[in-house]
Amino acid sequence: MRFFSLKKKKYATLTVKNSKKIDEKEQQVSKEVKISGIWEKCPKCNEIIYKKDIENNLKRCPYCDYYFSMKAYERINLLIDKDTFQEMDKNLVSENPLDFPEYKDKYTNAVKKTGLNEGVISGIGKIFGMDVSIAVMDFEFLGGSMGSVVGEKITRTIERGIDLKIPVVIVSSSGGARMHEGILSLMQMAKTSAALDRLRAVGQPFISIPVNPTTGGVTASFAMLGDIIMTEPDALIGFAGQRVIEQTIKQKLPKGFQRSEFLQEHGMIDVIVKREDMKNTIYNLLDNIIGD
Repeated sequence: MRFFSLKKKKYATLTVKNSKKIDEKEQQVSKEVKISGIWEKCPKCNEIIYKKDIENNLKRCPYCDYYFSMKAYERINLLIDKDTFQEMDKNLVSENPLDFPEYKDKYTNAVKKTGLNEGVISGIGKIFGMDVSIAVMDFEFLGGSMGSVVGEKITRTIERGIDLKIPVVIVSSSGGARMHEGILSLMQMAKTSAALDRLRAVGQPFISIPVNPTTGGVTASFAMLGDIIMTEPDALIGFAGQRVIEQTIKQKLPKGFQRSEFLQEHGMIDVIVKREDMKNTIYNLLDNIIGD
């Protein structure tokens, strides 16, 4: 009886110890999850950075100046005068015209994740008091892919520039045409390009700002049709991926291929601008063009 009692006590002690270890492990996991939510690792210099420091530094790494991506509304706040932005076409949403498998679920998840109805925000606003028609793409929404609604909103942004006789500014960040909508997404390339031809005919300027990353059908259409094409440092801009191109042409591509500095050197980009100077540069360019 005494032996049983001692064994029971020993067993109980072990149970308490094991329970304590489990609690400590759960607390450690909880602590790691909490920390991961407030810190960010820079993909360029590998420094661990407090997220607030990134946000307070225009979404840039304070150590190496790496540019983290900006959400569409963050970009609007960066470029447009406070309390002057009027969003247009906010309630336009995509359907599933080809009945593509799982497209509806992916679309719904993108809406929940970003709080947006589509991959672009469009409207009118002022840059240092100058009226502009502006659209900003958001890469977090299905990779900034261009479906029917994105193409429609970009086209309407351009048409507002025509109707209101004001400049057009479009910030692109996209993986290209939206595969879930097939040929309908590819048609947006011609649609947006045709609208820009009409804008050019009435003499209104278009500043295109492809930022990291801008690829595929967006690069192959309106993003590279600006009167002025500007971007940020080290932005990836191109059509197909580097590996695909190398496999196709059977040649090794140069270092930095498809980065903004390489593209400027070869005449594809007009100007590379730091994020903090973007608004001033847009205003000065438009002021000079309209003034002329």
